[in-house]
Amino acid sequence: MALELADIFRQYGPAYRQKYASKLLPSHRQAMWAIEHCRTEALGGQVYRCAACDETRYSYHSCRNRHCPKCQQEQAQEWLQLQQTLLLSVPYFLLTFTLPAQLRSIASQNQKCIYNLLFRASAQATQQLTRDPRFVGGQIGMVGVLHTWTRNLAYHPHVHYLVPGGGWHTDSQTWRRAHHNFFVPVKALSRLFRATFQRLLQKTSLFPQIPPKVWQQDWVVHCKPVGNGQTALRYLAPYIYRVALSNRRLVRMQNTGSMQSSQITFQYRTSDTGQLKQCTLSAEKFIQRFLQHVLPRGFVKIRYYGFF
Repeated sequence: MALELADIFRQYGPAYRQKYASKLLPSHRQAMWAIEHCRTEALGGQVYRCAACDETRYSYHSCRNRHCPKCQQEQAQEWLQLQQTLLLSVPYFLLTFTLPAQLRSIASQNQKCIYNLLFRASAQATQQLTRDPRFVGGQIGMVGVLHTWTRNLAYHPHVHYLVPGGGWHTDSQTWRRAHHNFFVPVKALSRLFRATFQRLLQKTSLFPQIPPKVWQQDWVVHCKPVGNGQTALRYLAPYIYRVALSNRRLVRMQNTGSMQSSQITFQYRTSDTGQLKQCTLSAEKFIQRFLQHVLPRGFVKIRYYGFF
């Protein structure tokens, strides 16, 4: 049988929960339990019996946890189909706002606060800049998706926005198109994003923990044209309901008896060359790396702004 994330959690989950009992977040504990018991007798199910051949088959319930690699695929397709019906007949742009490396430790310990600020600061900065008549001069629409991992499961919080190339001017009641290959100046947007995030963070108790040099360095903002938006939507759709690691990427589990020395190997493609590589971690490090992408309970990772 093919290796599954549930197999790894069943094998090493008890030891991991015992070792980190005082530090394990409720959302992490819940995700682990759901993945371990997904489509097992623990969740109940139905019994099907064929009257012709008398064969009996058991179908167990899914856990429906959004971090389970065996669930949520249908929801991703439903979301994609709905968003495709809402696409406008204009060029689209994909904006990406990345949290600086110096803030990632604080983000991992205060996910709900920092992720909310990441959304708010990036959306406010973009909407402020696009109201400038030199660029769009109107109200824009934004569909944002939070993404926290790289292809090798490293912690890398960022937000993608799919944005139509234009905006609605409320005074004249007209649509103002953006330039075909240019939306906004990313350097100006980066500085505005940084300043807005700083202003919002100053209202929290976390601000004194931030090293001052963070506010002097450049923050990474990327913007690229994506045609009619169809391809970008198909790129974003898996991140809506997909977890950081699918079962098909798992290569092998080498069990030595202990969580620290046992090894988990998974594969990934590099973003620059597309080359297929493998990453091997101890079972303990693997579970830690996966769990850092489990979102707080009830956190909304898809958000809409402007006329959306």
